[in-house]
Amino acid sequence: MRLFSSLFSSATFAPKVYYFCYYAAMACFMPFLALYYRGVGLTGAQIGLLAGVAPVVTWLAAPLWGAVADATRQHRTYLLVATLGALVMVGLLSQARRMEWLLPVILGYAFFTAPIMPLIDNSVMVLLGKQSASYGRLRLWGAVGWGLSGAAAGILVERAGIGYMFAGYAFFMVLGLLAAMRLTIHPAAAGQPFWTGMRGLTTDRTLMVFLLTVLVGSMGSAVVHTYLFLYMSDLGAGETLMGLSLTVATLSEVPVFFFSALLLRKLGARGLLMVAMMAYLVRLAAYGVMPSVWWVLPINLLHGLTFAALWVAGVSYANEIAPLGMGATVQGLFAGIAMGLGAALGAPAAGALYDAFGGAMLYRLAAVWMAAGVLFFWVAGRRASSPVPS
Repeated sequence: MRLFSSLFSSATFAPKVYYFCYYAAMACFMPFLALYYRGVGLTGAQIGLLAGVAPVVTWLAAPLWGAVADATRQHRTYLLVATLGALVMVGLLSQARRMEWLLPVILGYAFFTAPIMPLIDNSVMVLLGKQSASYGRLRLWGAVGWGLSGAAAGILVERAGIGYMFAGYAFFMVLGLLAAMRLTIHPAAAGQPFWTGMRGLTTDRTLMVFLLTVLVGSMGSAVVHTYLFLYMSDLGAGETLMGLSLTVATLSEVPVFFFSALLLRKLGARGLLMVAMMAYLVRLAAYGVMPSVWWVLPINLLHGLTFAALWVAGVSYANEIAPLGMGATVQGLFAGIAMGLGAALGAPAAGALYDAFGGAMLYRLAAVWMAAGVLFFWVAGRRASSPVPS
C-alpha cells in the first residue's frame, strides 16, 4: 500500500500519465485520419493538402508557444490551454464533412497540438533537474500508451466504425488534461532578460548546427512514416504484415527509452544524436536493398535507435544548450523542426522521387541524404562550441 501511494504522490507520476494518455490518444486518431477524410468524400489532392499544412503550422507554432511560455513563465497554463484546444478541435473535426470546414479546423488542431510536447518535455527537464538523463524512462510511457491503445483502437474502429477514433482520442486527452492539472512545474529562473536571450539564440552556432541536423534527420523520418506502407504494398505486403511492422517498431522504442540514461552517460546528447543519424542511414539503406518485403520486420527493429534515440537526444541536447529560463523556446524550435518542417519538406520531395524512380531507389537516395547529414553534423558539430553532457 505504501508503494502504491508513493507512486501516485510521486512528482513524476503526472508526466508519466500525460505521456501515456497523449500518445494513446494519438494512436486512436492519427492512423485513421486519412480514412476519415476518404470516408467524407475528399479527393486525394484534398487529403494531401490537409496532411501538408499541419506540419507547417507545427513548425511555426511550436517555438512561438514556447517563447510566450518562457516570457510569461506560465508553462502549465499554456499546456492546459493547448491540451484543451486540441481536444476541442478534434471534437469539431468529428462534425466537419466539407473541405471548407475541415481546413480551418485542422489548422487549429495543428496550432494547439504543436506546443504540447515541447511544453511537457521542458517541464519534465526542469522537474528532473540534475537527473535529466532519466527523461527517457518517463517518455517510455508514451510508447506504452501508443502500443496498447493503437492495437485496441484498430479492433474498435474495424468493428464499431470510424467514429470511435474521436471517442478514443477524447477519452485519453481528458485523462491527460487531468494529469496536466497535477503536474508540478517550477520554471527555471531566467539568467538574463528574455529578449536578450532571444537575440542570443539567433547567433548561437551550436543551436543552428543542431537544428539543421534535426532537419536532415526528420526529413529522413518523413520518408519512412509517409511512404513505407506504400512501398510495402508495391512489394506485395498485406495489412497484417503492415500492422506487425508497426508493432515491432513500437516495441523497439522500449529498451532505448528505458536505457536512455545509460546511453546519455556513455555518449552524451550529441553522441546519441550521432548514433540516431547513423542508424537512420542504415535503416533507409536497408529498405532500399531488402530482397523480400518480410525483411521490413528486422529492419524496423532499428526504429528505437532512430526515432526514440533521436527524440531523447534532441530533447536532452536542447535542454543543455538552452539559455537559463528559455528551455520551452528551444524545445519548441526542436519540436517544430522534428515534427513540422522536416515532414513539410521531406514528404513532398520524397513523393516526387517515388513517382520518378520507385520505392527502392527512394530509400537509397534518402540514405545518401542521411549520410550527408551525418557528415555535416560530424564536421560542423565539432567546430561549434559543444555543451558538456550532463
